Amino acid sequence: MVDWRALALNTVRGAATGPVMTYGVITACCAIFLVSPVSGLAPGYGTGDALLAARSGYFERWGVIPAELMSGAPGALVTPFSALFVHGNWLHLLGNMLFLYVFGAMAEERMGRIGFVLFYAATGYIALLAFAAANAGSEQTLVGASGAISGVLGAFLFLFPRSRVTSLFPFLFFLPLRFPAWAVLIFWFVLQWLAATGAGTGGPGVAYLAHVVGFGAGFLHAWGRYGRTARVKTQPGATEGESQP
Repeated sequence: MVDWRALALNTVRGAATGPVMTYGVITACCAIFLVSPVSGLAPGYGTGDALLAARSGYFERWGVIPAELMSGAPGALVTPFSALFVHGNWLHLLGNMLFLYVFGAMAEERMGRIGFVLFYAATGYIALLAFAAANAGSEQTLVGASGAISGVLGAFLFLFPRSRVTSLFPFLFFLPLRFPAWAVLIFWFVLQWLAATGAGTGGPGVAYLAHVVGFGAGFLHAWGRYGRTARVKTQPGATEGESQP
């Protein structure tokens, strides 16, 4: 019998096995970003117009273009997977990796390594596919791991609702305050929902609908797979982490 409560208490500080897949995804995303033309650190892409052209080509090759994906083009069908490792700028990368670092470790320990990475890829694909379907005529490129990470947040909400995380809220002058995970994640989801329904795609590079779909898919997966009897109810203050919803 696995003591999931003990796992939850020790995950963030690093259990013997550790969240290998979570750290692996973070490492892969950071490494890919650093060698890409987006980081600005790879001199081989040149500067000025040459660098801009390289970035545009990079996004078009590895990102999701809704019109192409919905046309069923074979090459486009794999782009929701490749897009999970591509980010638009430093802030995009760091924000996503921070959320994955905070919430991914415990989710991985609960699901297992293989189960977690399959879940991550599947929810990310579903989220990007849903956004593409809702914007089938769009030629705008979509990149980023936000849909998959939203799925992790949704699963975390079901599995560890009473865990506490340290969050920074702009309207509270960025004071680090600890809240139950359910409060932080529901607040985050409401913001994404309002943005998706009130602002369409939310502007260039922001696919709020993908966030909403990913979160819902993650929550439903955890609910369907584990059920109420398998939910981990950690004591308040038992877990640590930092996030910026």
